[in-house]
Amino acid sequence: MIVMTRSQDHVEAINSSLRKAGHPVHCTWLPDARDLGDALTQLNPEMMLVFIDELGIDLGSLMKVKQESAPEMPVLLVRPQVDENAIAEAMRLGAQDVVTLANRSRLQAVATRELRAHRLERALSSTLSSAREYREQLQRFLDGSADAITHVQEGIIVDANRAWLELFGYSGEDALTGTPLMDLFEQETHAALKGALVACQQGKWTDHGLKVQALLSDGSTLPLVLTLSRADYEGEPAIRISIPARREQDHDLEARLSEAVRNDATTGFLQQRHLVAALQARCGHPMKGGVRQFAFIKPDRFLDIQNSIGVLSSEEFLAQLAEIVRAQLAGTDIAGRFGGNGILILLERGTARDVETWAENLVRRVHDHTFVFDQKNLSATVTVGLGLLPAANPDVGAAIGDALSAARRGRELGGNQMYAVDKADTDTRVQAYDKIWVRHIKSALMENRFRLVQQPIASLQGEDKGMFDVLVRMLDEQGNEVLPAEFIAAAERNDLMKNIDRWVLGASMSFAANRKATCIFVRISKETILDKSLLGWLETQLRSLRIEAKRLCIQVTEEIAMQYVRQTKELSEQLRKLGFRFAIEHFGTGRDPLKLLNDVGMQFIKVDGSLMQGLPTNQLQQQRVKGLVEAAKRKGVETVAERVEDANTMAVLWQLGIEFIQGYFVNAPEDVTMSAER
Repeated sequence: MIVMTRSQDHVEAINSSLRKAGHPVHCTWLPDARDLGDALTQLNPEMMLVFIDELGIDLGSLMKVKQESAPEMPVLLVRPQVDENAIAEAMRLGAQDVVTLANRSRLQAVATRELRAHRLERALSSTLSSAREYREQLQRFLDGSADAITHVQEGIIVDANRAWLELFGYSGEDALTGTPLMDLFEQETHAALKGALVACQQGKWTDHGLKVQALLSDGSTLPLVLTLSRADYEGEPAIRISIPARREQDHDLEARLSEAVRNDATTGFLQQRHLVAALQARCGHPMKGGVRQFAFIKPDRFLDIQNSIGVLSSEEFLAQLAEIVRAQLAGTDIAGRFGGNGILILLERGTARDVETWAENLVRRVHDHTFVFDQKNLSATVTVGLGLLPAANPDVGAAIGDALSAARRGRELGGNQMYAVDKADTDTRVQAYDKIWVRHIKSALMENRFRLVQQPIASLQGEDKGMFDVLVRMLDEQGNEVLPAEFIAAAERNDLMKNIDRWVLGASMSFAANRKATCIFVRISKETILDKSLLGWLETQLRSLRIEAKRLCIQVTEEIAMQYVRQTKELSEQLRKLGFRFAIEHFGTGRDPLKLLNDVGMQFIKVDGSLMQGLPTNQLQQQRVKGLVEAAKRKGVETVAERVEDANTMAVLWQLGIEFIQGYFVNAPEDVTMSAER
């Protein structure tokens, strides 16, 4: 603080008064006004008190010097007496107030007020300066980044860098500012994009890539993968969306050259020779779960298409068809051109029904698509033939042959459909098959060669709740894992499912007791639903293991529940009395799922995984799932989506209100290695 006065006593009086008010003040005595400019520059004071009357100087001249060197510093005039006119004149010339030593309490209050105001203004200026600097740095980063980047607030674009504008075909720095983000993407992308924005804003979206179809300024479309993250833009929460630029490194170039050699020039899929090699390599490694099927996609009436658009344009037709197919593929699928104008794909899904749903969705998308050429537009259809690759003794050639035969038969029936060859064995072969497996199953039960694998169930609405789904695996005599698809059918035909269910229930209870999981989902068969001794056995197990029954959720399929409604209802009520929870899995594909929801008491429904196939782009399917979710919520039933395999599906489920998800996108099944308490 500078005190301008001819008297050192005044300096000491000011120092004493302000220290009593709690200010650790350091006063600099300035008796000569001619030294003011240098003092302001060297000392950088926070306040100046001027005994203006005794100095005999002009206040206007004094304030001019102050304004040049320290424009923000407050100035207080000290006079023997204070009146309203003196205060008004002082403030007109730039001082903050007039005080007197005769009223020390007012002096302290005014000094405290002005110091606080000065410090707040200085802090605000510093903050604004930092904000401006941050914005300038951000803008330099955005302008200099090769990645396309935009910021979105409440669904509106508030900023887009040059790379983003160029990618979408716009010019001018503010060309997209104020534009709804959804205007830049096709309608079928909106559900997934809205869900991803909500999830990201809630901090539930990590580094998942979101597949979208962009709408460019010239009306064309472009497939992109977006990266979303939370950010601040001008002090307000925002979502940063980026599209990484392709950086051509030497190894990238080599990979692209290798890919170009292996891939068909028209479709971008593998050439037939390389496709066969890739299929054999993949199928040489067993799956951890689910099914493998081949899908053979064949255009219907291809000769008519050639006659309509010309032989040369028929390759362009196949290229456009390949783009439709590519948009439906998962990351693990292997696709290639096969047999002239056909496309062969190896699909890995949870169940055969998932594959069928995928094929039906593809047939529908091709049917609804308009193929555009230079001179005309064209509508076309395809037939998709399916061939199952058995887990036991897989024969790739035979499964591909089945897919080709199925496509041929589907086209003979009129095309525009999915068709699967019925490969049901004869009774004699089934009996021989069962005889072998019955022996293996009984031996495994006796020797305790079953294992549980657990798959986490993730929450979309908050923190994960320690929920797991458990599945059974059998070990053969060499210790190799045998999937349920290989032995369950034989067990069902030979009344062995009740024994397997008991093992699974006992092992799951042991798992719950040791893992301290919140909820373990355990599936049971129709034999166990009809088993009158089940409840007594469960009570005995609860007493033995000393676990809370609510930590187990017994689940049955919708198909079984519909077939045995009365028994299912009775079982759910009895389980509830014991404290267990109850769920219906594979829900939503039966003839009347909402009636089942009303008739049977349950805590969860697990929406069937087949409804997840093509969900991000199928609005009718989205409405179907939404209806199931809303009906469940009205009943106080929680919802789980089965077999969620990609980020786009998860994003749509956020929009639809699903509470939990499970599937390989969340986590692959992991070994529990927990034996049953018998």
